[in-house]
Amino acid sequence: MGKEENQGNYTVQADESFGQVQIADEVVAIIAGLAATEIEGVASMAGNITNELVSKLGMKKLSKGVKVVVTEGVVNVDVAINISYGYSVPKTSKKVQEKVKASIENMTGLSVADVNVRIASVDMDSRK
Repeated sequence: MGKEENQGNYTVQADESFGQVQIADEVVAIIAGLAATEIEGVASMAGNITNELVSKLGMKKLSKGVKVVVTEGVVNVDVAINISYGYSVPKTSKKVQEKVKASIENMTGLSVADVNVRIASVDMDSRK
């Protein structure tokens, strides 16, 4: 399976006789944002976008707090989250890294090199 970069769209060519499948970089960012908000202890993405708000605001809003760089089919992701009060930063961050990496790789076929997690704030309203 060949991959090539094209200005924010990444072409995944499974079989050229059927045509091309292009994935916009924002789609990769949305996948990362959805994956991160599924982890217990993540209150929201930076910018207060929660998993529940996605259905009301639309998927594109979920890419806030996510930066994606794809170079030669390899993804580097920066995720900024608001963590719920009382949760372990190292444990929650590790779960976010694992979930984001697995979600992007499974859904796009791209390889994920790095998932960098930045804790933007602590959500005091979600005390355990």
